[in-house]
Amino acid sequence: MEQFFVTTLDNPFCPFTQFDNWHAFDQDKGYNTCAYLARIVESSPELSEEEQIKAVNSAVDEICRLNVLGIYKRIGANEVNQMQTA
Repeated sequence: MEQFFVTTLDNPFCPFTQFDNWHAFDQDKGYNTCAYLARIVESSPELSEEEQIKAVNSAVDEICRLNVLGIYKRIGANEVNQMQTA
């Protein structure tokens, strides 16, 4: 199952491979995307790894669907892997 993450259109860093830089940029801009994702995701320690990925992916989709500020986009781990091998 592919894992997705939410990022902003203006963030030049990859949340999968450059998380510290991605997070610093996100915080500097005041987006607080990780906190936003944490508020939306329906998680539990009782979920399997696959169920946890599904929960995060669902929350990412919800954030991108609502996209009130018009700044969010979804990026997939497979998409990142393809970019790195190209």
